[in-house]
Amino acid sequence: MSEAPRLLLGFDYGTKQIGVAVGQAVTGQARELCVLKAQNGVPDWQKVEALIKEWQPDAIVVGLPLNMDGTRSEMSERAEKFARRLNGRFNLPVHTHDERLTTFEAKGQRLSQGQRGGYRELPVDALAAALLLEGWLEHHL
Repeated sequence: MSEAPRLLLGFDYGTKQIGVAVGQAVTGQARELCVLKAQNGVPDWQKVEALIKEWQPDAIVVGLPLNMDGTRSEMSERAEKFARRLNGRFNLPVHTHDERLTTFEAKGQRLSQGQRGGYRELPVDALAAALLLEGWLEHHL
């Protein structure tokens, strides 16, 4: 039986930006790391590789953007393709996790901290990645 992951990277997949967070199983908490720019959903793979080398995660979690009724969407397919590419490139276990409302929740948190709009200048993608990673940790460990 394989050991449970201790350190994970979480990715909030998007076609223009991909939020990245790091989390640990010991505390069940995650924190935002960065936002990667993407061209039509394709990141700079060298930057992804640099993050993986720096953090050396045991596993990766990619947010799965389902419709509110739980059905799959075109973005769900794209996020799963991104997850498969992560697995193929870095040979790490990659899990997907329902990310419904994480961006909404992230914007709510930023609003409560005083941010008023400006999500292009101060994106919430990395915070959304941290929230989805904490959700995965809560359900799987």
